Amino acid sequence: MAKAATKSTSKSATKPATKTAKRAAKAAAKPATKAKAKAAAKPDARATAKAAQATARAAQATARAAPKATAKAAPKAKPAKKPGLKLSMLKPSVNNMTVRVFARAAGFDHAETDAWGLTRSPEFLARNPAHLTPMIEDKGLPRGVLWESCAIMQYLANKHGLEKFYPKAPAKRAMIDSAMFYLVGTLYPYVARATYPALGFPQYAGEVGHSDAHPDRKSEAQKAAASAIAEPLEVFHSFFRNGKPFIGGSNPSIADIRLAATLEFLAVIDYALPQWAKDYMAAMEKKLGNAYAEPAGDVRGYIAYVRSQAKA
Repeated sequence: MAKAATKSTSKSATKPATKTAKRAAKAAAKPATKAKAKAAAKPDARATAKAAQATARAAQATARAAPKATAKAAPKAKPAKKPGLKLSMLKPSVNNMTVRVFARAAGFDHAETDAWGLTRSPEFLARNPAHLTPMIEDKGLPRGVLWESCAIMQYLANKHGLEKFYPKAPAKRAMIDSAMFYLVGTLYPYVARATYPALGFPQYAGEVGHSDAHPDRKSEAQKAAASAIAEPLEVFHSFFRNGKPFIGGSNPSIADIRLAATLEFLAVIDYALPQWAKDYMAAMEKKLGNAYAEPAGDVRGYIAYVRSQAKA
């Protein structure tokens, strides 16, 4: 009986004690686990918060930088420039072609106005009583305008320091001037008398072509002028070029532009240019490219039209 009581007592005492211990252990474990979880959670939450703040700051910085970068990347549109030079011209004319070629070759920002049929208007005569083209309008000129192709090229070359086309060295410049004056005073009058009748251009007063002379007399005068071209043409070859590619040396000068343009008119009478002159004109066009080809195309187009009308 005593053993049974002891066992019973022992079991009953042990069970509650064991249960109590377990409960105590659980109770002790829960706060510890929560404490650990809280302790572990706090650093993670802080780290996450800091990371979120850093991300937000980076986003703000990017947002601020984006407009600046865009502004730098997209340059402001510049207002369109007004043409610095105005040129009134006639497309079929080699005198006008001269300045048109020069303006392009020199890289001028210029505007061209076709003055065909306008040169005798009151508005044109008020500015240019000589009613001649080419004519430029430039603020630096005493009367605001200037005509005569050679004078225009000389003025613009001097004003803009274009020594490539018009050298400053007195001796070299004198040769360029001499070539141009010889062309205007000797070669071009022959070319005009020989080609103007075929081109349909009015001839100079006092000459046979402008008179009431018999058509045979006019034809004789035209042929005589064509025959006279060969001599001054040879002077340009042997004296002014003197073995050089151009009158200006290795690069075309304003005298070269004037000469090449003048020779374009001779196609209307099928003038037999010497081979050197053909090579010279081809070299001019190759050297100046579209600056020469575009204005020359207008002259050649007019000549082709005139010839087609003569055959019709």
